[in-house]
Amino acid sequence: MSLRGKTAAVGVGLAGLGEAPGFSHLDLTAMAVKDALDDAGLTLGDVDGLFTANLQNIFAPLNVGEYLGIRPKVSDGTQIGGSSPVAHLLWAALALDAGLCDVALICYGSNQRSAAGRLVSPSTGEPLIYETPYGPRYPISSYALAASRHMYEFGTTREQLAEVAVAARQWAALNSDAMMRDPLTVDDVLASRLVCDPLSVRDCCLVTDGAGAIVLTRADHAGDQPKPPVYLLGVGQAHWHRQISQMPDLTVTAATESGVRAFAMAGLSPAEIDVAELYDAFTINTVLFLEDLGFCAKGEGGPFAASGAIAPGGSLPVNTNGGGLSCVHPGMYGIFTVIEAIQQLRGEAGERQVGGTETAVSHGNGGHLSSQVTAIWGNAATL
Repeated sequence: MSLRGKTAAVGVGLAGLGEAPGFSHLDLTAMAVKDALDDAGLTLGDVDGLFTANLQNIFAPLNVGEYLGIRPKVSDGTQIGGSSPVAHLLWAALALDAGLCDVALICYGSNQRSAAGRLVSPSTGEPLIYETPYGPRYPISSYALAASRHMYEFGTTREQLAEVAVAARQWAALNSDAMMRDPLTVDDVLASRLVCDPLSVRDCCLVTDGAGAIVLTRADHAGDQPKPPVYLLGVGQAHWHRQISQMPDLTVTAATESGVRAFAMAGLSPAEIDVAELYDAFTINTVLFLEDLGFCAKGEGGPFAASGAIAPGGSLPVNTNGGGLSCVHPGMYGIFTVIEAIQQLRGEAGERQVGGTETAVSHGNGGHLSSQVTAIWGNAATL
């Protein structure tokens, strides 16, 4: 079944990026929802589909729906980690196509920086049966294993990983919403505190507050909204494991499957993508997803990043808002890959706008390189 071009994003909203003391995660979620609905020229009364998951509520659609005061006809709260909001695109598109709802809302929010003051993650509280007895430091120990293996197999260097963080900071410097915008060099990354060999603190994402929301409708209804619609051309999902010890190959993720499905549905190839928003919880993530989504060959992600290709002015702009490494990372980052892709396609990204953007990828990652979801977007010229 193809969903190509049947669903359109007509509104996006952001709230509380960085630090937002005094607000709950539901407050921030509601603020982002208000922003997105205003952007779409709609109200809460128009929303009849709700898709949401967060780190605080087991029954997230119930908590969020109650707080917003809506009574959706259809809802889903599937929790597969940070890729959940990207996965919700698939279920929202199916519900819209089936006529189960007319306006679908995807939203996420967290106040983990100002409320908890530290990382809030299911990975820190859920015993993983094969690994917990050995005392891993989740989630970083899992990603450090993947980085170490990539270095061993392909000769990837710490300098190449550092180039990923430097490129993200260069993009963040162009984004007034980004939390960290001061200059960053490869030497700075290498000299920063080692957290879990080979990853230093600057190889790791931020711990921030923040919320995001996306409003979707059927493409044939999208002309009624004030902003130009952005079309969902393809979406694919895959997961192979929960614990990193069960990952078949530490250097190959399920993005190799989610990406193939998404590109097939979109009828596009990686070479036809103008902008890529990749879930960068750690620098190794960007390297792996560049390879597994087909932007470069396996093992070439490090040299590709070090060539300047992913930085401002490069051949493949990546994480143009500054990513989770320098812009925002409130526990689950996936929704921000989608919002940034849509803003780039609308030409609304300000100083960081990539000229002539007609296609974009937003890729979500969840767990310990566990769940992978790829979405491909395009403007009207791509239909």
